[in-house]
Amino acid sequence: MVFDFLLCKTREFLNGIYVDTYYLKATQVFIQDNTEYITIIAFAQYVQEATFEDVEMSAKEMVALKDKCVTDMTLPECSGLANDIFQKSLCALEGLPQKYNFSHCCTKSDLERRVCFYLNKKADVGFLPPLLMADPEKKCQEYKQKKDLFLKKYLYEVARRNPFVFVTTLLSVAARFEAVAKTCCEEEGKASCFQTRASPVIQYLKENSAFEKTLCGASMRFGPRIITLINSAIIGQKFPKTECKVLASTVKHISSMEGGCCEGDAVSCIHTRSMAVNHICTNQDSISTKVKECCEKPILERGDCIMYLGRDEKPKDLSPREAKFTDSEDVCQHRDADPENFMIEFLYEYSRRHQDLSTPEILRIGEVYENLLDDCCRKENPSDCYRHAEEKFNETTEKSLKMVQRSCEQTQKLGKDGLKHGCLIRLTRMAPQLSTEELTSLSQDIVKAYTVCCAQREQFSCLDNLVDLDLGELCGVNQKRSINPAVEKCCQSSFAFRRHCFYDLKSDETYLPPAASQGLFTLHTDLCQAPSGGRQSKQERFLVDLVKLKPQHTDAKLLSLFADFTQVVEKCCAAEGPEACFSEEGPKLEAKAQSASET
Repeated sequence: MVFDFLLCKTREFLNGIYVDTYYLKATQVFIQDNTEYITIIAFAQYVQEATFEDVEMSAKEMVALKDKCVTDMTLPECSGLANDIFQKSLCALEGLPQKYNFSHCCTKSDLERRVCFYLNKKADVGFLPPLLMADPEKKCQEYKQKKDLFLKKYLYEVARRNPFVFVTTLLSVAARFEAVAKTCCEEEGKASCFQTRASPVIQYLKENSAFEKTLCGASMRFGPRIITLINSAIIGQKFPKTECKVLASTVKHISSMEGGCCEGDAVSCIHTRSMAVNHICTNQDSISTKVKECCEKPILERGDCIMYLGRDEKPKDLSPREAKFTDSEDVCQHRDADPENFMIEFLYEYSRRHQDLSTPEILRIGEVYENLLDDCCRKENPSDCYRHAEEKFNETTEKSLKMVQRSCEQTQKLGKDGLKHGCLIRLTRMAPQLSTEELTSLSQDIVKAYTVCCAQREQFSCLDNLVDLDLGELCGVNQKRSINPAVEKCCQSSFAFRRHCFYDLKSDETYLPPAASQGLFTLHTDLCQAPSGGRQSKQERFLVDLVKLKPQHTDAKLLSLFADFTQVVEKCCAAEGPEACFSEEGPKLEAKAQSASET
């Protein structure tokens, strides 16, 4: 998927933007060295149902094609964008388009085919078998005997379950997991070593996945401009000493990498990310002194290093507010002359002065400001109108702050279990069309955000940022995601204010529950055999399915039935004959649920 001759194509793509030759060559070498891994990621993300054998076969063919094209770049099969060449090769694999149901994409070409493959991705991976952790001894034996095959299988399994995660993130995950395997396979307590050392790798994947899906979902719904605005806010808070002359170009370089990455164009993703890092490293004196150590790292580590850098302190001589956006007589003229850079600068200036706010809140302020100027600039005396902008900004932040305070007060009042059960009920009422697995997973993430952030001093920015990422998961990435009209409205109306929209969202009134219980009250001894964490997960699934079955019940009634269910599980699992106990108690529980709905 990745060829030496792409250097020529890359120069065309750069369209005159200066890129340090060292970085360009280093990126090219990196891509060449990782051709097979990159192809495995791309194939597994586009065609998640494909077997490892089919994916590996395609990867080997792409390596062979790369070698062929390096020898003779004039061959017809070597011309075009890397992603187009790759997708064309997938379509040429005998029987595979029909076997995995992507033949409809193969009837298209160029942009239409790329979009088709992108829309073929499925965020809900419930159709895939659970990813089981292999026995550590067996895992280490495979790693030592065939390290390359071990890593390819790992990448395949992770990529197909994370179809929207950037290729750079997945390659970094693989590198981190290899380091874990290398260490743990030399330890006596391999199981505990893997459990301890793999946990940060999983967390890294989860955090990056949430952020990348939020960015791509925003871009899909609101266009690439929203990415530029998001990055303006992030850069302002992270690098508040950035010189104005490099600000806009830095934002645009960083934003440019999202396009190919979001579409799953692996080569473009790696190149544009490298360009963004190159730009930052080339201008590090104008951005931050902290960047230097990151720019000296290997290619795959540089971007992560910059992303996880701590914030610089804002300049001591920075005024409390930038008066030129509210006090100047010619604000409208400046806006009309260059609207894009005007908003980039506004968000940068506001965010670097308010490092205590969340990224979504900075964007809300930006949206309030844009709407205000749209109104004010039509008036006879615009300056009299927008002079009160700061008051509107404060009102917006005060409303967001009160939402967080109320949420944290409720968290403290309910306790962890009460919060978890309440969240499961509310989410299921809001989006009963989602799978039980997705609702329980999303609920766990939201509960974790509340538990962690409400205990922190900076609870506002922490909670607003994390919950916004969870809402990104709920809204999804590609256009195939459609839950119900109310959720769709919150996802589509405003990226900045979607948390406010969801905060006021009630039950889905269009939802029709199933006519029968679908075996919900048919209980078996597997509830007893599951480990404590597994039993808890099964109980949470029961609560979600109960809400789906009986959405008309009050929260109190649902929690009462849930308490009855947990008591039945405890009672029957302690009985001599659990199966007989479940056979007797299950119908009683169902009758109780039914009678409650008739009253």
